[in-house]
Amino acid sequence: MLQAGSALPSSSWDLVLRSSPETKLVLLITAVFSLVSWFLIGLKWWQFHRIRRQSRRFFDQMERHTRLKDAYHGVAKLPPSPYSRIFREALTFVGELKPGSLQRGSDAPPPATMSLAQLEALKMVMAKDIAAERDVQARFISWLATVGSVSPLLGLLGTVFGVMDAFLGIATKGSGNIGAVAPGVAEALVTTVAGLVAAIPAVIAYNAFANRLGLFAGELEGFANELIGSMAREGLL
Repeated sequence: MLQAGSALPSSSWDLVLRSSPETKLVLLITAVFSLVSWFLIGLKWWQFHRIRRQSRRFFDQMERHTRLKDAYHGVAKLPPSPYSRIFREALTFVGELKPGSLQRGSDAPPPATMSLAQLEALKMVMAKDIAAERDVQARFISWLATVGSVSPLLGLLGTVFGVMDAFLGIATKGSGNIGAVAPGVAEALVTTVAGLVAAIPAVIAYNAFANRLGLFAGELEGFANELIGSMAREGLL
């Protein structure tokens, strides 16, 4: 609460500097939340950008080969990525069930086909890998939702403290005119503004990354289905 007889603040920053310890504590916590959210926004943007770059390299490598067995050896030279891990896991699973099917130069189709149980096992392995890749990319996204929901509540808490101090100051001085009330109310609203400033970018980023995560999971599932179709067409199943 601004002390009686002190000069009125001339700016928002001056208002923060003259605010009560409770208000400064709420502002400090809100600032930490905001810094954490911006760090996570930068981190997740970089991760999704890296996935797009890796996926382009992977599919460029796949387009250079007409058969999966040749692409299998070419993809092995690329850095690990979600698509390459799923591709190699699926082809390795098939190679273990049907030895020799992934050897280069072997154009003869494998003599035996996979049973329904083996095909379902392959689908389960790929579904597990897709879920694992989705969980990796979903890490920390929920923290943005936490910042977006908690920051306004912190701002409201600081506002309540500020209004309480303002009313206590009015009761102490025995004056309720606008000159006595305005500084305390202005100080109380500072935390509300800080909470909104921290929450709005976090909520926007959370919605954007959650949508991108859903698209990423759908792309992996579509790739897995297409891969199974390609293996069936080449006689690997």
